[in-house]
Amino acid sequence: MMTSVKNNITEPSSAHIEEGESFELKASSTSQGQKSKHRHSSFGYHESHEWKAAERRVVRKLDMTLLPVVWVLYRTAVLYSGLVLATAFSGLIAAGIFSGLSDKAGLHGWQWLFIIEGAGSALAAICAFALLPDFPDSQTGSGKWLFSADELELAQQRIALDRVSVPEADRSIWHGLLLAVKDIRTWIFVIILCANHTAYGFNNFFPTIVSSMHLGTRTITLVLTAPPYLFGAAVSFIVARSSDHLNERGYYISVPMVVAIVGFIISTATLNVPARYFASFLYCSGAFAANAAVYSWAASSLNQTPEKRACATAIINLLSQLGNIRSPYFFPSSDGPRYIMAMLLMMAFSALSGVSSLVMKYLLKKANSKILAEAERIGQQPKLYTE
Repeated sequence: MMTSVKNNITEPSSAHIEEGESFELKASSTSQGQKSKHRHSSFGYHESHEWKAAERRVVRKLDMTLLPVVWVLYRTAVLYSGLVLATAFSGLIAAGIFSGLSDKAGLHGWQWLFIIEGAGSALAAICAFALLPDFPDSQTGSGKWLFSADELELAQQRIALDRVSVPEADRSIWHGLLLAVKDIRTWIFVIILCANHTAYGFNNFFPTIVSSMHLGTRTITLVLTAPPYLFGAAVSFIVARSSDHLNERGYYISVPMVVAIVGFIISTATLNVPARYFASFLYCSGAFAANAAVYSWAASSLNQTPEKRACATAIINLLSQLGNIRSPYFFPSSDGPRYIMAMLLMMAFSALSGVSSLVMKYLLKKANSKILAEAERIGQQPKLYTE
């Protein structure tokens, strides 16, 4: 997954900012093996104490800004792993509610579940509305009181450095929408993410899948839904860290989707309960590890202007939800306990997501070759797309 949310504002991450260490400013779009060896400064000086101190302050304050809302929002993977963790803990919460609150105050267990989880979501949304700034220069949310003017300028400069090209002739939102719609990469990312969302269609039916294994009571079943998701969240963090370290995206989507396919194959091929439960660890970790990478890859590949990035991200996110609309129909009750049709369909969409990511990698590699050739011709340091 995967670029940091924070790194879209202040790249590099705090892992690259050590006391007494000169750091190298890297555009997030730089491909592996083509990283810039030139040091840059938004304020026009090099390796100064003030620059490094400003970097550290912005990174720390971003942690403070986002921490109350989504724990440690250090990477996009962490943000989208919230879905995985929420699903894991929802099973544990449901187990406690059904065992302890059923028929309390005249309410059924499922009613208590809706009240408790709904209240938590509403509270988080209110906190996010109050705390999250819209953009570094918008002076909204915590941006009004947490950042100094120099820090806001630094954050904006770092965003500008991430862009491969910056057409500034027309900065209207409609022009950004036109740029996003005309770019074929937007639609390839739609396919990648929509197929990925369809591939984790098991999400809403996972308690039913685990229940079909007859591992115990309803409470035990709900508890046993948590480990595969917790494992998936851990894998997502590891994949994100490795992806950022190697500055690679395409393989970090396609390989996890292959892992998910292996899990679906095992679930389809056997009725052995331990094997099927083990398979759930594979398809949970594979599908969710790839999910977050798509968002960050799209944001860094379609960021020629803030308006284009915003429109492209909205298009990709909106249309990808078609996968979540389609997938519930994969699980008719008559197909239990193996749900062969669902497993085969999710396998096919996993393959589509993985192959589409390789197509995107190929297109960006071609674009980088042209950028390198042009940079050599005019003698400038190139900014490359992340492949």
